[in-house]
Order: sequence, then C-alpha cells, then structure tokens
Amino acid sequence: MAFVARLRRPLGLLLIPAMLAACSGGLTPPDDIDGAGVSAIMPADNGNRRPAREMGDTGNDVSSYPSDDFGAADTALPEPVAEKKRLPMIDSDEAMGINEPVQASSGVLTVPEGGVNMDEGLGVQRVEGLAEAQANEIAEGNVTQVVVDGIGTDTPQQLGEPETLPMSEAGMELGTPAESGDYVRVPAKGSTRRMPAVEEEQQVAFLPRLNNPMQIPETMGGMPASEKACRQRLQKLGVKFRDVPRISKGRSCGIAWPVELSGLSGGIQIKPAANVNCQITEAFARWVKQELVPSSRTRYLSGVAAIHQMSSYSCRTMNSQRGAAMSEHSKGNAIDVGKIVLKNGKAIAIEKKGFFAFREKGLLKSVRSDSCKYFSTVLGPGSDRYHKDHFHFDLRARKSGYRHCSL
Repeated sequence: MAFVARLRRPLGLLLIPAMLAACSGGLTPPDDIDGAGVSAIMPADNGNRRPAREMGDTGNDVSSYPSDDFGAADTALPEPVAEKKRLPMIDSDEAMGINEPVQASSGVLTVPEGGVNMDEGLGVQRVEGLAEAQANEIAEGNVTQVVVDGIGTDTPQQLGEPETLPMSEAGMELGTPAESGDYVRVPAKGSTRRMPAVEEEQQVAFLPRLNNPMQIPETMGGMPASEKACRQRLQKLGVKFRDVPRISKGRSCGIAWPVELSGLSGGIQIKPAANVNCQITEAFARWVKQELVPSSRTRYLSGVAAIHQMSSYSCRTMNSQRGAAMSEHSKGNAIDVGKIVLKNGKAIAIEKKGFFAFREKGLLKSVRSDSCKYFSTVLGPGSDRYHKDHFHFDLRARKSGYRHCSL
C-alpha cells in the first residue's frame, strides 16, 4: 500500500497533459484564418456531422448556417452557403449604400478651358491690363518711356518716337529756350503732334522762380524776414522798385539786399533810378508822401511830378575827402536830392534863394524841418560848402540816438 501511495502522485502529473491533448486533438483552425473572414476554431468534420456554424463576423447572416447536431431544433435548417462575403472598405460607395456613382447635375458650374470671363458675364467690355498695354506699346513702337532693344548686342536701338508738346504742358518756365523752334519734345503715348509754344506773359504758378530772393527760404541763403517785411511796406506805400543783385566792393562798401527805386505814390518819378537799401527807401517814401507833397500843394496848389536825385549808392568817404570816415552812401543808406519838379511844370532847385523867393524859401525850410522826423541826418544849403546845391538824407545809426539836422 505504501508503494501504491508513492506512485499516485507521479501518475497524476502524467495524466493531466494526456487529458489536455485528448481534448484538443479534434479541433483544427479554418483555412482562412488570415483571410478576409476570421472565424472561431471549429471541431473537425467526423463525417456524421455537418460543418459547424461559424461564429466570426464575416458579414453573412448567421441564420444561413445550419445548426450543429447537438440540438434537435436545428436539424431542419438548410445547408450553409458555400461563399463567404467580403467586408467593404469603410469609405467606399458600397459601405455608404450607394449602388451607382452620383452623376453631376446640370446646375453645377463647370470651368471652361480658357478660364471664366467675368467681363463677359457682367456685360462689360474687356479691360486691358497694365502689362498687356505696355507689351502692346512696345510691339507697336508707341512707348511712354525709353525702351531699348538689342541690349547685349553690337547694335542696340531705341524703340518708339517721343511726342511733341507745348512748353506749358511740359511745365517749363518762361525764358527757357525750347528745342527745335519753340517746340519741346517729351515722351508721350499716341501719334506725334506739334503745338506752338505759349506766350511769354504766361507763367507756371506752382513752380517758384529761384531768381526771386523773396521766394527763396532764408535757410537756403534767401532774403531775411526783416527785408521781406520792409518790401511789403513799400508795396503798401505805392513805391515802384525792384530787387537788384547784391552789391559788394570790399569790406567797407556794398548793399546786401539793394533795391532800385524808380517811383513813389501819386505818380512821382525818381530820376535817375536810385540804388539804395530798403530802409532809406521806406523813410524817403514816407517823407515825400506825408510832408513834401502837402507842402507843395499848400504853396503852389500843385503836387510833385518828379524828384531828381544826385547821388545814391557810392563807394566813397564823407564829402569825398581823403582820410575821412566812410559815407553812408557807401552802404546805400543815403540819398541826395538836387531838384524838385512840380506837376504844374515849375522846377525848384535846391540852393540858396534870393530875398523875394518867399514861396521857394518857405518850401525848402519846411523840407529841412519836417524831414528830420524821418532821417537821422539832414544837410543842405547853408550847412557847409559840400551841400550848397542839394539835400542830403541818411539813416546813420548813432549810439546816443542823436539826429543831426542843419536848420
């Protein structure tokens, strides 16, 4: 018994694998285990039983397979279907339940070969693009810019011909000579045409004339603001003048911004025209308008027609004496008057008058007394031998503000 008990444990260990092998020996996997349909392992056909029902997801109806022989209720089922159905692709028409491909309806817009012509659809004319227009210009030889053909060769040539336009359309200033007989040639599109130049009276208003110092900024060497303001006051006083080029002669002589004085308000002429600075011109114009003209009308019932000046700008010393200080004439800051002509034709010379020349002596006396309100220096007949035949007016600046008037 003891021996039998010892053999029981090894025999039990050997019987367990044998039993497992016997149970699984009748089961064989289907041939299409790696195919489209994966089925469960079914027992092999022993000849007296029908094929087992597939339990896998093959896409077929489960009822199409017969029942096995283990139940009486399944004996009346028909034979299994021979073919197995393939699973469709997830994004195919078959999976979506579509048997026939969808045909495009007549309402779908189809793009023609040449593209969609939007202009024709909107009923407008065709618009020519910039690149196409330039290409047509070059092809026809009508170019608005210089186009050179044959670059890189020995014979380059320019395409197209420029059009002739008048000087006004070209924006040129007056006084500039035009090309080929008062005609200016500028590139333009279209046929060539020639038009005459405009008259000299017309000017291009939007282009400043750089030779006018009033229009040049002071930062670019133009006229200072004080000089511009002085000229504006001259215009209000009715003074006839024009700007002349700078006068410069050494360190002692010259006028930075000279004017040429030719007339005063009321039609008074200055003979000859005087080259002076703007400050003495303004003082002289105010004196003539506010003092000389009223005095002449009071005594002669006539206005002033002309004033004859004897000296304006002159690079010299005082009284032209050697070693003397420079005169105010050297800076254009003085003017000498030798004769006054009235509108009634009477000419009054600036000189010492006789005893019975009451009106002339009264006029000259009023000139000397009234002019001292406008000038810092007034000299005339009786002052010295250098001023016996004229009046000298200047604007010499003295530190003390002293005015020298010989009465």
